[in-house]
Amino acid sequence: MENRVTEQESAYSDLGRMSVHDILAGINREDARVHEAVRKTIPVMERFVERIVERMRQGGRLFYIGAGTSGRLGVTDASELPPTYGVPFDLAIGLIAGGDGALRRAVEHAEDDREGAWRDMAPYAPTSLDTLIGIAASGTTPYVIGGLRAAREHGLLTGAVVCNPASPVAAEAEYAMEAVVGPEFVTGSTRMKAGTAQKLMLNMISTAVMIRLGRVEGNRMVHMQLTNDKLVGRGTAMVVRATGLDEAAARELLLRCGSVKAAVEEFNR
Repeated sequence: MENRVTEQESAYSDLGRMSVHDILAGINREDARVHEAVRKTIPVMERFVERIVERMRQGGRLFYIGAGTSGRLGVTDASELPPTYGVPFDLAIGLIAGGDGALRRAVEHAEDDREGAWRDMAPYAPTSLDTLIGIAASGTTPYVIGGLRAAREHGLLTGAVVCNPASPVAAEAEYAMEAVVGPEFVTGSTRMKAGTAQKLMLNMISTAVMIRLGRVEGNRMVHMQLTNDKLVGRGTAMVVRATGLDEAAARELLLRCGSVKAAVEEFNR
């Protein structure tokens, strides 16, 4: 345990005696280390993204597995892709040890079940075109280790997002992205720097994949789902810019067609 970077003693002592300013400044100082650690993962991440895109162009899907904070981050990333990029809801699937109830309340020992992840994936009938991303700050979570091992045995592409070097989780994945951010401000609290690093890495992976799959035009989310007034307003502005229509006409066209992409194509016919 003591050899894991994520479990090492904080560089700050007697936190309860620190002023609020010093607590906040210390956390901010530690957070500044995250970006460089994530940057070092880009060469591996690039190769991983390219292989994900190859598979998804053939009908593959993207799975995420993790426990605790790591699992919640995976579920969040997966759930945000359909509304942002207009992809089907079963294209990206986030699974957390202990099931959806664990999103709000920890489920004891769920992460210790090595067979749990593959069992959770089974209802989705994973195939060799699919990709699995195992997320574990410590790099030792049995739920993730077992899931990655089973996925590789079944021919899935596998990647790991971890925050310790040379971890068991990384060893199970074809592509290991290790953002070693150092000890946490609160010793062992990996929801902090490690969680931030994982969020950044998942953002990078999924955004790059969506762009390469053509779900962005220029720099705009032309396939986004129109699920609230803010997004309808954003989409209307995009249609106005692309077509020259006045706002009312652009809004009507957008709502009738269902997406910016479809609205512009309809206008250009």
